[in-house]
Amino acid sequence: MLVIVVENVPPRLRGRLAVWLLEIRAGVYVGTPSKRLREKIWEQIGQGCENGNAVMAWSTNTESGYDFVTFGKNRRIPVEFDGLKLVSFLPSDHEQDVL
Repeated sequence: MLVIVVENVPPRLRGRLAVWLLEIRAGVYVGTPSKRLREKIWEQIGQGCENGNAVMAWSTNTESGYDFVTFGKNRRIPVEFDGLKLVSFLPSDHEQDVL
């Protein structure tokens, strides 16, 4: 299973993703492509994301049962911790102004 979530990306990228995957909500795509197609899709996201951001998660043989990658500016960033990939949150712009 593959899940991709995109925010603030151009319509042409959303259309390209809809060719390979099912858009179940605005900006949320699911499917079961091969590893080769998954890598090709991620390449397309990297080329067409512009100022938006994306996350792609898929089932795999790891301790957690999945893996994921991110692209673009976002408060959530992947962090490797003792062999597990976790998510760290950066402070929001508002929180930085207060500190």
